[in-house]
Order: sequence, then structure tokens, then C-alpha cells
Amino acid sequence: MSDYSTDILFQPFQIGKLSLPNRIVMAPMTRTFTDQGVPGKANADYYRRRAEGQVGLILSEGTVIDRPASRNHPGIPFIHGQAALEGWRGVVEAVHAAGGRIGPQIWHTGATKGPMPGWEPDAPVESPSGLNAPGEERGVAMSESDIADTIAAFAKAAGDAKALGFDVVELHGAHGYLIDQFFWSGSNKRSDRYGGPTIAERSRFAAEIIAAVRAAVGPDFPVIIRLSQWKQQDYKARLAETPKEMEAWLQPLVDAGADVLHCSQRRFWLPEFPEIDGDDGLNFAGWAKKITGATTISVGSVGLSGDFMAAFGGESSTAQGLDKLTARMERNEFDLIAVGRALISDAGWVKKVKSGGEGLSGFDASALRELV
Repeated sequence: MSDYSTDILFQPFQIGKLSLPNRIVMAPMTRTFTDQGVPGKANADYYRRRAEGQVGLILSEGTVIDRPASRNHPGIPFIHGQAALEGWRGVVEAVHAAGGRIGPQIWHTGATKGPMPGWEPDAPVESPSGLNAPGEERGVAMSESDIADTIAAFAKAAGDAKALGFDVVELHGAHGYLIDQFFWSGSNKRSDRYGGPTIAERSRFAAEIIAAVRAAVGPDFPVIIRLSQWKQQDYKARLAETPKEMEAWLQPLVDAGADVLHCSQRRFWLPEFPEIDGDDGLNFAGWAKKITGATTISVGSVGLSGDFMAAFGGESSTAQGLDKLTARMERNEFDLIAVGRALISDAGWVKKVKSGGEGLSGFDASALRELV
């Protein structure tokens, strides 16, 4: 049983007109359990169980837009085509019937390699400059026509998501995938208006996607974008070395229509700029909120000893206390907290935290092999 209060986690929160019963978000986590890109009953039941477990807001696994080679694994779902959209409708209805709220994470994997050795999409992968990482050529550089079509595909997916009854949409702009490859100077070597030496210039692609999504969903529908400094290609990569650079990166996204910045760290308790405010300073979500005034979600190894990238290498994690989390939330550093692996293996994690923590367990990587 915990010796600190978790009450802050169970305070309601408002994003525009959307009311959340608590501050806990299910982080989007790739599961690769769809048949030909179409979510089915097993997927709907998986998310329904988290709604029954009292997760405040569920963000789905990444679901990809209508572009050639937009996914890097055959089990990743689509958010285009009648069959996939009807599959997602079933997910939404199951979650809503259980009293939950849900949004899709809308995705394009860019030039990244998938976790299934030897599998390749039918078309060449695309990225800003035909690079997956500095010096790593892969696929083709996108033309301006490709970029325009990709922006339109993101907007179409968001509009379809709203029509299906989703409560929010999230854009995946983190972890070295397509949008993030535009942000990153290591993978964006363009000389046109979608490139440039500054993070503000390289943010144009993301800002235009957000503006198009905002136009598609209207003024009152919550739009989230997930962001990270680190990349799966380089854990030490940084887009913003200073708060001023972070403002140049994030403010255009908020100005374009993003309501919420979902700020991914491998470990949420680490300070973003320790050279400025020490080892107990604001984390990424804290600085994003301070700089832009937007609602922020923090995420990264919540309640567990190891980070989530290690889980894909087969590493398990032990359960950890939430005292670092509650202390940061009590001082209003950020607004919401996303929980990942703890909710993969235990749909009732939120209820257990609320009742004092009895029965909380760690994460076993074997949980990735099935939908529980």
C-alpha cells in the first residue's frame, strides 16, 4: 500500500468540451494484432477492458494513413478504407458502452524499419530526404506533391475519426517516425520550405498537418500531437537544446491548432534542462506547458523500473511507486499522465492505484505476445 496520496490522479480534467473523469491516459502502444489492417473483436475487447478499468482517456495504438508504405509491420491497423473504418467504429462503440473515452493515434512510420525482420511494404518507404537517420539512406525523398498528399491524408483520417465517434485525435510526431523525421536535422536535409537549418523551419510540415486536421475536425474537437526529443534511431538526439529553441519548435504547432502536447520521455522524472534548473527541474511536458500554455501530457516509464524501448528487446520491469509522479502533478507541472506497459499487462491498473496500490505488479515482456 502507498504512503502518499494519489488523489491528484483522480481529479477530473477538461480539454475544451471534452470532460475526462481523471488524469490518467492510456498511452498509444503498437500491438500488431490486426488482420490485414482491420481492427476486429479482439481489438475492441482489449480497449473495452481498459475503459472498464477506469482509464480516463484511451489513445489507440498507431493506425496509419492512406499513403504507400505508411506502415512498417503488416499487423499495424489502417485508418482508411471502409473495412478498417468499420472496425474502428466497433472499437469506439465498445469503449463508449463501457463509459470510456478514446482517440486514435494517427501515424505514418516514414523510413523506419519495422520489428519483423525481412518484411518490407509494397512501395518504397518515404521520408523528407530519403534518410532514416544521419548517413542511413532508405527509401525515397518526398516531393512537394507527396507532402501535399500526405497532409491531406492526415486530415482525411482525422475527419473520418470524428465521424466514427472518437473523442479526440492524436498525431504521432515522435520517436523518429515521419513527422519527427521532418523535425530532425539528422534526417531532414531539404532545401525547400519544408527544410532548413532551424527547428522552426523544419516544423512547417507538422504545423501544416495540424492546420489541415483542425480544418477537418472543426474548432472544438481536441487535437493532440505526440512529440519527443529522442529518436529510436538515436536515444541522445535533441531537437531543442534550449527553452528558446523549444519555443521555436512547439509554438507553431499550438498556433496551428494543437490543443495538447503529448511529451514523450524515456523516463518522465528526468529534467529537460538540468543545466538551467537542476536535477529537480521541469521535465519535457513541464517546459512545454510553461513555454506555450498548452495542456500537456507527460509519459515515460510510469510505475515501472525500465523504459519501454527495452521492453521490445524482451526486458521486463518491476513495479515502482508513484510518489515522483504525484509530487510533480501536485505542483501543476503538467496536466495528464500517460501510462503504457503497466496497462498492457493489467487492464485494472487504474482501479488498483485508486484503491491504494494493492496487487500492482511489474511488466513482463511476454505480455506483448497477446491482447489481454
